[in-house]
Amino acid sequence: MRTDTPDRIRAAFADAGVTGRLHALDIDSGDRLGVGPDEPVCTASVHKLPLLVALHERAAAGHLDLTERIDCPPDGRTPGPTGLAAMLDAARLSVRDLAYLMMAVSDNAAADLLLARVGLDAVNRTTARLGLEATHAVHTFGAMMASIKEDAGPAGAQALTDPHVIGRLRALDPARSNRSTPRDLTRLLAAVWRDEAATPEHGAAIRRLMGLQVWPHRLASGFPFDDVHVAGKTGSLPTLRAEAGVVEYPDGGRYAVAVFTRTAQTAATLPAADAVIGTAARIAVDALRAG
Repeated sequence: MRTDTPDRIRAAFADAGVTGRLHALDIDSGDRLGVGPDEPVCTASVHKLPLLVALHERAAAGHLDLTERIDCPPDGRTPGPTGLAAMLDAARLSVRDLAYLMMAVSDNAAADLLLARVGLDAVNRTTARLGLEATHAVHTFGAMMASIKEDAGPAGAQALTDPHVIGRLRALDPARSNRSTPRDLTRLLAAVWRDEAATPEHGAAIRRLMGLQVWPHRLASGFPFDDVHVAGKTGSLPTLRAEAGVVEYPDGGRYAVAVFTRTAQTAATLPAADAVIGTAARIAVDALRAG
């Protein structure tokens, strides 16, 4: 493995105008590399992955039925730009279809409906069982969004262009928000892909949902090949962009990667900051494959 790989990853982050944290793991050999892999990070919507694992753990134990239908009234839905969060009318969906919306389009409303069924404590028991000591669910996704609104103050979303306001957001403080580390997240992904996090049946269901994510602009952008499969979960907050996922090659190679970035720029759209997640992941995976 090239000894300069961490420096190349840091240079890619710098060129994109971000600071970054990364961990990459060969799921089968155990080879790994990282850049700040043990630094706490706010997980944002990446924490929907531990929720999904906890959901399937409870289903496997017979505590819930994935085909159970849940009413989704429009009043009181957790806000967000996708899925049920953006819909106007009442709906009734199965647990597993809510999980699809949560993972495929990062639907906050679907996530909180599932979290109400599973519970924060169950999510934390799941991560503890898997030895993820730095991973902890503190609040619902609705509570996270409400804290951003409260911390932004009366100016609302417009205030989120002010670096001083960004600096006081509790949602961006790992001590006060849902949190993990890049290393913990690759351990979780490896456990899912090795059927250690859930039974083979439920592990396959988790992997299927992660493979249906619609966002190609972060992790997947680093692997633009028809025969390479990328399954992941993104996370976004003001100045924070992240993704954790698994890259699978046709020769059987499987690599778990978690990348978290922060930028001083407050713009919601920063293509370079999105793309460097794929770039950094590709550098790391290429190094692991080279041995």
